[in-house]
Amino acid sequence: MRATVIGCAGSFAAPTGAASSYLIEHEDAAGRTWRVLVDLGSGAFGPLQQVMDPALLDAVVISHLHADHYLDLTGLEVFWAYNARRDLPQLPVHAPAELPERLRAIMGRDCDVPDGAGSVPFSHTALRDGVAFRIGPMSFLPRLVEHPVEAYGLRIEAEGEVLAYSGDSDVCPNLDELAADADLFLCEAGYIEGRDDHFSGVHLTGLRAGRTAARVGVRRLVLTHIPAWTDPAIPLAEARSAYDGPLELAAPMAILEAAAHPALQQNS
Repeated sequence: MRATVIGCAGSFAAPTGAASSYLIEHEDAAGRTWRVLVDLGSGAFGPLQQVMDPALLDAVVISHLHADHYLDLTGLEVFWAYNARRDLPQLPVHAPAELPERLRAIMGRDCDVPDGAGSVPFSHTALRDGVAFRIGPMSFLPRLVEHPVEAYGLRIEAEGEVLAYSGDSDVCPNLDELAADADLFLCEAGYIEGRDDHFSGVHLTGLRAGRTAARVGVRRLVLTHIPAWTDPAIPLAEARSAYDGPLELAAPMAILEAAAHPALQQNS
């Protein structure tokens, strides 16, 4: 199982890349590659098209309804609704229940059918805490995490490989559950110690991400969702002070493998 980082900027698109979006891919036993997009934040639909034809997506999973995690769904909807291909099926979208209402409001309409189109481009399924679902060979377990809105972290499993995604969260028991023994933990670290101590229940710091990874036996930690006003070396150093396993920063277009037994290496 692999994740391609489409965007990893925190809170808004950065000068060097888009906000949160990750393409998760895995081949089934027949050799067919399944492609699931996890989040599609502001600015991410453009770089997605550098990586793949969006018409090949099998599904989209949206962790929560902050703009830096879902806003470019508007572009994907236009792509799907008005595509020259006439054979595109409805695209399954798993997200908090309010997503269809949000998209209608943004697009200025009172139904789910785009203007002039003859059908609804997306099929919406509401995420539910602790209720797993499958997309091809991959199993997705969403758990509610600590954030000001309804927000989910994800545990994605396929053939013994485990990729955990924090979404946006502060420290909480469900995050520990999702990340336990993960081969790859893609974890946000939007805050830094000291500067952001007056906020709580919103984001992790690098230190708290590192402590979480160490506490639950994560095999590889990748920090993401670093905002443009933060020197990424700071959360990286914070995480390293608490976690001694393989550690790195997410970067646009990086390909991250979630292998069941990755070779041990350390980045500092």
